[in-house]
Amino acid sequence: MSIWKKFQRFLFPSKQERLFTKDIASIIGRLPKNLNLYKLATLHSSVGKLSKKGFRVSNERLEFLGDAILNMVIAEFLFKKFPYENEGFLTEIRSRIVRRATLNKLALKIGITELVELQDKNHKKRKNSIYGNALEALIGAVYLDRGYTFCKGFILKRIVQDHLDLQKIIHTDSNYKSKIIEWAQKENKEILFESFDEVDGNNANLFEVSLIIDQERISTGKGTSKKRAEQNAALEACQKLELL
Repeated sequence: MSIWKKFQRFLFPSKQERLFTKDIASIIGRLPKNLNLYKLATLHSSVGKLSKKGFRVSNERLEFLGDAILNMVIAEFLFKKFPYENEGFLTEIRSRIVRRATLNKLALKIGITELVELQDKNHKKRKNSIYGNALEALIGAVYLDRGYTFCKGFILKRIVQDHLDLQKIIHTDSNYKSKIIEWAQKENKEILFESFDEVDGNNANLFEVSLIIDQERISTGKGTSKKRAEQNAALEACQKLELL
């Protein structure tokens, strides 16, 4: 037996832990320092255990952290890559990248879906959120385990460079407004797009639109046209309602 294999057996005595460590290392590009963080990142709330303090231990807190880090890294990436595009464009493309449908596909591509622990592998909501949420939780775990610089590199290399078709995302024009209107009709909800005055940004007019459902403001979108602002508001609402 090689010295390296003996060292691995010393650090991770069980076969299950060694296999899990190998899988995580293949995803993030380095051996994990704190394996428990990655175990937590792949633990869905359906199999989470109650702690002594009475809350259910799962990957949801790591998901919250990873979501914030992912948004920041993608925002900086787009800001530098498209120096002459306005806020509306940058906001829309970021939203398309970090939406659940995109993250679910990315989670599948990088191989995290097989590591997620959940009660029912055929859970009806898995396509909407579970694996995309686990990817965000993984990002949170990488950040805590390896620091921001490594985590940023992981996102830009393993997610953006290796698996993200940016041009396809930019040129795909989904009709989110129609999707949210169709949902509202099906659920018997009252829906309203409320327009605001034009906002000046980078020497161009930006329109701002709020989406109101049953008299509650759900989302706000900006764009270089009223139509684009409505689409951005509808996109944010679709994400919140897990319709993508």
